[in-house]
Amino acid sequence: MTSVSVFKSSTVMVKSPKGTKIISRQRLRKYSWLPDVLRLKGSVVPRIVGPVLTVTIFATGAAYVWSKGIDVSLTNSVVPLLSVVGLILVFRNGTSYDRYYEGRKDFGTMVSHIRNLTRLIWVNVSTPPPDDASKGKFPGANLTPAQLRRKKVDTVKLALSFAYAVKHYLRGEDGLDWDDYGGILPASAARLARGQFAPPTKDYRYGKGTSAYTSYAATEYTTRRNSGDASPEGGALTPGGAGSGVELDIERGREREADATKRIRVKRSKDRMKQAGKTATTPLVSSLQQTIDFNTDPDALSTPLPMVIAHELSRSLFRFRRDGYLETVGPAGMNAMNQLIQGMLDMMTCMERVANTPIPRSYSIHLKQCVSLYLFVLPFVLVKELGWGMVPIVTVVAFTLMGIEGIADEIEMPFGLDQSDLPLERYCEDLREEVEFMVEKLPEGGEGMYGYDDGEGDD
Repeated sequence: MTSVSVFKSSTVMVKSPKGTKIISRQRLRKYSWLPDVLRLKGSVVPRIVGPVLTVTIFATGAAYVWSKGIDVSLTNSVVPLLSVVGLILVFRNGTSYDRYYEGRKDFGTMVSHIRNLTRLIWVNVSTPPPDDASKGKFPGANLTPAQLRRKKVDTVKLALSFAYAVKHYLRGEDGLDWDDYGGILPASAARLARGQFAPPTKDYRYGKGTSAYTSYAATEYTTRRNSGDASPEGGALTPGGAGSGVELDIERGREREADATKRIRVKRSKDRMKQAGKTATTPLVSSLQQTIDFNTDPDALSTPLPMVIAHELSRSLFRFRRDGYLETVGPAGMNAMNQLIQGMLDMMTCMERVANTPIPRSYSIHLKQCVSLYLFVLPFVLVKELGWGMVPIVTVVAFTLMGIEGIADEIEMPFGLDQSDLPLERYCEDLREEVEFMVEKLPEGGEGMYGYDDGEGDD
């Protein structure tokens, strides 16, 4: 017998024959001032202590030179000229927090889509009742309730694994050898991710030689890589050759090393399409036909794991619909679930945009240069009036300005492993607990019900 007792507003203690488990949720902590002022753990102090000490030592040196009678003071009109640094810091901090907030919002929206998708699959996918007149229309609906339940569990876990895959993808953690994939990533999706699927129907239209697989291409001469075949002009091989690792850069008309990460290509303008000795300005009228090609080496292709999982989720819904296990919701319900999968991919793309679009390095460098210039000029402005007393003032100003820059630099990439980054592990584990609870504790759609409502009102 399981008993549940609540002994705090945010903590639940569950007692079962297997033992006692305490489930706690974070809540808003009480407002505190002095503890936060004295706290170093989780603050930006360790990140900026070096630069602040450097400015302090420099200010001490300026005060020492002043104490020896050397006039190193500057007019007070210099500091207002550099006050624009504060505005730049405010913009920098706001931009970084916008990225942080967008990352959290997108990941939360993705979790919401996964929750809705798993719930709809768990409730709506069911075997037709024995007296259903439409059962004979689906000869493939031969699964027993237990077999269908296993397929539903696999599909629900596949949707759950999408969250983990997105987490690893955003962090650049490739491969399937991660502990959190254990027990949730089906073997079929793992095989697809490793590229072990061989299509039964292959296009050999433009195949040459004895290659086991030749992908579809737009023209007969499909690749810009020199694979040893004849050139498009029917002449000799262009510079390079088979196995040379050199490509002919058609856009620039020169050789270059082969690039293994050609996921983003430079946009071709009309000027770059021109070739020596060619008067045409477009590829359609040029004797050297240039087209966008598909890759002729499928073993070298790759795709993010979340894309593979989304593909498998769509195939699972297709099979459920084809075999008659989604007749309770009809085409509208099928479209709604597909929209949820599309929403999951949309949110992954939004987070990918945040992760792959950092703040320009030149902006960060220029900001640090302006802050440093301001802090190194400030001692010479204050030393005439304050003497040695300007050292702690300069230290406080340096701590303030460098702290703002340090915070902005720390939160601009919210998907990393720093202490201030988003706790993606906790989000995924909470989602996993919710899905497992649904599978173990909540009834399926047809469980405990009789009959089938076809919407006609005659049941």
